[in-house]
Amino acid sequence: MTTSTAPVLLDAIDRPVTDENRPLLEMSHVEKYFGDLHVLKDINLKVTKGEVLVIIGPSGSGKSTLCRTINRLETIDSGTITIDGVPLPEEGKQLTKLRAEVGMVFQSFNLFSHKTILDNVTLAPRKVRGLSKAAAEKEAMELLARVGVDSQANKLPAQLSGGQQQRVAIARSLAMHPKVMLFDEPTSALDPEMINEVLDVMVDLAKQGMTMIVVTHEMGFARQAANRVVFMADGEILEDGTPEEFFTHTKTDRAKDFLSKILDH
Repeated sequence: MTTSTAPVLLDAIDRPVTDENRPLLEMSHVEKYFGDLHVLKDINLKVTKGEVLVIIGPSGSGKSTLCRTINRLETIDSGTITIDGVPLPEEGKQLTKLRAEVGMVFQSFNLFSHKTILDNVTLAPRKVRGLSKAAAEKEAMELLARVGVDSQANKLPAQLSGGQQQRVAIARSLAMHPKVMLFDEPTSALDPEMINEVLDVMVDLAKQGMTMIVVTHEMGFARQAANRVVFMADGEILEDGTPEEFFTHTKTDRAKDFLSKILDH
């Protein structure tokens, strides 16, 4: 009897890569309370590598909370969340490593106001990934060019428009080479004329195969870029299907009511 001597591949958090077909993200029976308020109710969700999942629903439905539990910005009360087969760590170095693999773009841009755009993008790669200043700056300039703001590299955030700042925030997340990108209503704080410039960057990311989970009210983006649309209301997932299924064959009265209001305004 012989044993295999083939090398075992390791990923960024030092565990064997054994199953290419498993979900990149899996949430199983996740429950979350804020005091007596039941904000996530038996959430079961799988996202595969390269998939773009758009989560929509009325305000207060639990969309943003769901998004924030994926990298433990919010804790859960029960259930499990796994990223690429690894249960979400509760704290410590393993959680830090996992967060480096789960990029997040918020409603507000969260850029360091006293640092240049280039410094904002290079800070985490240098501190967490251990890149040299030269290597981090080279990669940062490539990413800033990718999102169309490389000419702003030496400016401070306050000197940029909201749309430009949000594109910098996307570049900053990409600099960590994430396995999945989370977007929590990334255009909600922008003036209407700036929304498309951010959505265009997100559409490009989707076309390039980035795994994305996007909480948004932008129905055009959901139709154009999503592989799946999840509809949430009152802390529950009520619908989960392709954009075609959701927008043309809506199953629940709650989703029909939501769409009739949002698409008519």
